[in-house]
Amino acid sequence: MADDASAQAREDQRATHEDRDRVVEVLRLAAGDGRLTLEELDERVGAALTARTYGELTALVSDLPAARDTPAGPPGAPGPKDLVRIECHHSGARRDGQWLVPRRMQIQVTIGNVLLDFTQAILSWPALQIDVQIHSGTLTLVTRPGIMVDTDDLEILQASTAKVLAPWDPDVPVRFRIDVAGTLDVSSITARPPRRTLSQQLLRRRPLPQAQPPPATNPRSTI
Repeated sequence: MADDASAQAREDQRATHEDRDRVVEVLRLAAGDGRLTLEELDERVGAALTARTYGELTALVSDLPAARDTPAGPPGAPGPKDLVRIECHHSGARRDGQWLVPRRMQIQVTIGNVLLDFTQAILSWPALQIDVQIHSGTLTLVTRPGIMVDTDDLEILQASTAKVLAPWDPDVPVRFRIDVAGTLDVSSITARPPRRTLSQQLLRRRPLPQAQPPPATNPRSTI
């Protein structure tokens, strides 16, 4: 009975930011091993970042082998960075696949292009701040449902554009936010969903109307 009471007291203790980060790391590793789908990862990471107690965190990883210890156990691998810098001068850079999204990115481009693909990215934080200085270049953000992009703090100078395309239902809950700030000069920023493959485009085409048989004609009467 005393052990049960002690365990319950442990479950009711308030979790710290470090505890949440460690659970997020366990979830990230589980997704990398194929134990969680991207949808499950997004759902559990969101719950971990807002969890209040050890009990809530334990429930999120209780079915994962890497979480046999308490949520406060040491992480299995280094987590995402707080800051990532990308500089492109007459060149390009891209992040795609299951890359670790940091808390903040600084992007400087002079005659070049940067692509950040979030469709399979590991989102360990609720938001990402991107600070840009782009001259004669492009920044492309490939998003997925639940990701919101805000470009209100951009300074858009001559011959520059910022476009945010989100074709999914506006009722989809926001699970990750990207705030873009800085300066565009003869440059562009585009946030868009992934481009459809040829097979997906063919599936979305409306079927052609079925051919109608020619109208019946009365045979000529013979005398």
